[in-house]
Amino acid sequence: MSNTIGVGLVGYKFMGKAHSNGYRQVAAFFPDVALRPVMKAICGRDETAVRAAAAQFGWEEYETDWKKLVARDDIGLIDVSTPGDTHAAISIAAAENGKHVFCEKPLANTLAEARQMLDAVQRNKVVGMVNFNYRRVPAVQLAKSLIDSGRLGTIYHWRAVYLQDWIMDPNFPLVWRLQKDAAGSGTLGDLGAHIIDLARMLVGEITEVTGLTETFIKRRPTLAATTGGLGAAAGAEMGEVTVDDAALFLARFANGAVGTFEVTRFAKGRANYNSFEINGSKGSVRFNLERMNELEVLLDDEMPDVAGFRTVLVTNGNAHKYLSAWWPAGHIIGWEHTFTHGIYDLLNGIAAGVSPAPTFEDGLRCQAILDAVERSAGSKQWVEPEY
Repeated sequence: MSNTIGVGLVGYKFMGKAHSNGYRQVAAFFPDVALRPVMKAICGRDETAVRAAAAQFGWEEYETDWKKLVARDDIGLIDVSTPGDTHAAISIAAAENGKHVFCEKPLANTLAEARQMLDAVQRNKVVGMVNFNYRRVPAVQLAKSLIDSGRLGTIYHWRAVYLQDWIMDPNFPLVWRLQKDAAGSGTLGDLGAHIIDLARMLVGEITEVTGLTETFIKRRPTLAATTGGLGAAAGAEMGEVTVDDAALFLARFANGAVGTFEVTRFAKGRANYNSFEINGSKGSVRFNLERMNELEVLLDDEMPDVAGFRTVLVTNGNAHKYLSAWWPAGHIIGWEHTFTHGIYDLLNGIAAGVSPAPTFEDGLRCQAILDAVERSAGSKQWVEPEY
């Protein structure tokens, strides 16, 4: 049928599970979606595990070689939900085979790879979209509409943190996210990419950064030395951590605003604390992902006797973007819904022949900022992103 598209997903763990749910749900809750996804095949190197994932998540078939997946005639969209070291190879091969590409963030492990990926989708005239899913939280969309309509006035400040604590145990093993060859960078690329993308969407382009990175625990037990991947015995084989545990930087925006960014996996008690505040001449907004159905808003047009931040529950009605597809007023939505929203926009974009934001160009610009922060941390100077 002309209104369907075959999907091939590379990756079957954390992100593979989230993306699979999005493909299963999108047409049921957004019946107006322009293309309906057909979940053709999921791909992974471990045949036993990927076979089980295909059955669990609802895929028709499985593959163990992504090169076979991207060459299949029954697939028009390749979803790249793998560690960063394979993003470029899979995405470029998919584009060369005429497939549209949906890639997890950050787009690549290096700025050079990001440039090659953008070139591939542009040259082959396919849709390329990066999954910065927090753009599609309804409360974040409300913040954007308040800014775009001028209700916050001139934007002066952006301040954002993304805090986690899951690797604080020194015996936590040397997983791929702690190795530069696989992950590209540590907390900076994993968490920092999210708040950089939100800053670009909400405030504007970043022109200059100065930052620092730190690795608190520099050696960890290798996976082979751990018991069930959870701990290591005394004298276990150790390996070097080659990425940052924390990163902080200042930024200047093209419109004159200034910003602060902090990301860490060493914030005790913070499981997934992604928060930002924006201050303008006429008002402010504040968001916390752990209360993702709420946006704190302060506007000058309020009466003086009730001035101050008020909490807007975006699910209290269906006026806010995406919410009309879900539940009755006041019934909250969750983290997983952001993936469905992204896939909805992706499929509509493919039908229209337009790459929805965040595009591979957005992904490249985020990568350029990550690169600039790393260069600044090394030089201890202000650095301009190489867009």
